[in-house]
Amino acid sequence: MAAPTENKHDLTHVASLFDMRADLVHGHPYGSGHINDTYCAYYDQAGQRIRYIHQRLAENVFKEPVKLMENVGRVTDHAFNKLVEEGNPEAHRRTLTCIKSTEGKPYAVDKDGSVWRTYPFIERARTYDTITSTDQCVAAAKAFGEFQKLGADLGGEPLFETIPNFHNTKVRFQTLIEAIEKDEHNRAKDVAKEIEWFMARVDEGSKVVDMLEAGEIPVRVTHNDTKLNNVMLDDVTGEGICVIDLDTTMNGSAVYDFGDMVRTATSPAAEDEKDVSKVTMRMHMFDALVKGYLSSANAFLTDKERELLPFAGKLLTLECGTRFLADYLMGDVYFKIHRDGHNIDRTRTQIALVESIDQQMGEMEALVQKYSV
Repeated sequence: MAAPTENKHDLTHVASLFDMRADLVHGHPYGSGHINDTYCAYYDQAGQRIRYIHQRLAENVFKEPVKLMENVGRVTDHAFNKLVEEGNPEAHRRTLTCIKSTEGKPYAVDKDGSVWRTYPFIERARTYDTITSTDQCVAAAKAFGEFQKLGADLGGEPLFETIPNFHNTKVRFQTLIEAIEKDEHNRAKDVAKEIEWFMARVDEGSKVVDMLEAGEIPVRVTHNDTKLNNVMLDDVTGEGICVIDLDTTMNGSAVYDFGDMVRTATSPAAEDEKDVSKVTMRMHMFDALVKGYLSSANAFLTDKERELLPFAGKLLTLECGTRFLADYLMGDVYFKIHRDGHNIDRTRTQIALVESIDQQMGEMEALVQKYSV
């Protein structure tokens, strides 16, 4: 059956590229993402109605989509096989699964040269843009720990670096320093206080990168975008079922993934809040993150990785702040802005969150020790 006319792409053609073993009934645009083109497609499989997700990767964002999908295919195949070996009866819900193309690959290329992927639709679960309870926080953090655990023994060559130096805080600080020195838009004088604040923390920004390079902590398969809305929670139990949005999955440090959870989940204020007095690292949310994450990750983390968890949120917040400030100095060329000084507002919230973390570091360290036992 032909795809509905309102669809931008010919789903009948897309379906023909994959080993679907079912008949396409119809499909429609799905979700609220702004990067890839996503469709929910209904198929008839021996009289049973089954849903799949077809997604076209945005080539303007992902310059090497084939290599990206090779990453995704390796990681998801490995995770699924491990779940099956463990006897998990819900292996098909616990990881994304790439439907193979008719050529046996985890992606397909359409007649226009666009790269597509297909996942089975994970039923009876959903994501939440806003985490409203510590129970949800525990569940999501546990799921990210499970994701890392499943990929901890992935063999073979390193994964393709989809975004070079994405969490290389040493490089991020160097980019900021170069932006300060060039000062192409004569803005540095207006943010001298913020510049001084970051320059006093350059050494901290290098800490984890230096440890990775020295082999003091291991390189792991990491998600690198651990917002809590990238975990599907079960509709009935509330359990974290499946980690999604694997486009930035590559090699990195477990510390990065945990730190970004702290950065994005613990403050009640928006990332661009003008009133920085509203920005704070909420200890009960940190407690929930540590509890959930270590319930699944504690067994494979090294002692040094666990010791770094309280610092991780500070590090990732510092990194994000350097990016906002550098972008402001370069003329707001990367992050979309909606008002004058928008990137400086963002920078100041990151500064406030780092300072709040610093003030509570002792208690954070005690919580990590508590859940590490």
